[in-house]
Amino acid sequence: MNNSEESRSLPTPSSGPRSTGTVALRWHGASLELLDQRLLPAEEHWITLEGASGVAQCIQDMVVRGAPAIGISAAYGVALAARHAGGGDWKTEIKEAIRELSTSRPTAVNLFWALQRMERVFDGCGVLSDAQTRLANEAVAIHQEDLAANLAMADHALEAMGLSADLENAAPISVLTHCNTGALATGGYGTALGVIRRLHENGLLTKVYADETRPWLQGSRLSAWELVRDGIPVTLNADGAAAAILAAGEVRWVIVGADRITANGDVANKIGTYSLAVLARYHNVGFMVVAPSSTVDMSLQSGADIPIEEREGTEVREIRGIPLAPEGVPVFNPVFDVTPASLIDLIVTEKGVVRNPGVKGMHALFG
Repeated sequence: MNNSEESRSLPTPSSGPRSTGTVALRWHGASLELLDQRLLPAEEHWITLEGASGVAQCIQDMVVRGAPAIGISAAYGVALAARHAGGGDWKTEIKEAIRELSTSRPTAVNLFWALQRMERVFDGCGVLSDAQTRLANEAVAIHQEDLAANLAMADHALEAMGLSADLENAAPISVLTHCNTGALATGGYGTALGVIRRLHENGLLTKVYADETRPWLQGSRLSAWELVRDGIPVTLNADGAAAAILAAGEVRWVIVGADRITANGDVANKIGTYSLAVLARYHNVGFMVVAPSSTVDMSLQSGADIPIEEREGTEVREIRGIPLAPEGVPVFNPVFDVTPASLIDLIVTEKGVVRNPGVKGMHALFG
């Protein structure tokens, strides 16, 4: 891959929304429904929430996950806090809701971006009825903008891969992805999985290999489920098989999402992403990160500044109560790792693409 750093803005595509048949959240004005992703693929169960505390708990418990979907859900949580505020000290109630939502997950910057955006709207509200209307409208706008960003990123990625100029004559490719970055993790189309959807829509996808993604198995439970539902050719693989797959030479790109991107282009994403980047570089396979600009945190200089969430050990020692390891054995269970910018070929956002990211390219696009 070319080692020169480059960034450029790209036009917003004219293509309209595409339905995937899969959604993770449904807004009803006075309530929010979240698809319980912990139960997939065995059961499709929706949880109805009418307050911010319930939304915060669902984010913490991973009922909803994926950085963009977390941010959207939190925005709706603030809107629910306003909708059901008592009236007397409604400003304090909404401020407390924002605080509670902000503590639900530490790594995904989209959560804090969405809450800050909601808080700016809230600060301009003088009466409760105004807050209820404006906060609900802002949450809906965040949701709609995320879907539009997903569609833009998919178009930008194909152009950056050199596939969009002559779609009819471009050769189909195979790709590998990690975790779930599809409709379940976003406003309804997908980031990395959105690029894969667009490849499939244009007849450019031979196959997608989906890492199972231990320990929560988002690749097997969620990505494979989405792809099978939408008729996209997928082969599920154990995380440890990725090296053998890349060594076989079939895969052209590893395409992943992100939970936070820093000012130098370092990327925090689901644990196991870093090792994929190392494998991709060794095997001369392209490595692409696809995420909305709300995932970019220019206040952090490098990945060393990103807080990495670590969850308790039972997630690794067992699956749904079935023991996989000796009881009480110590477990190292970070949710994310940091991939250095030097291992990344493309960062794709709705604002544009940074090639071989570094400080110069990131600042050129994001300021």
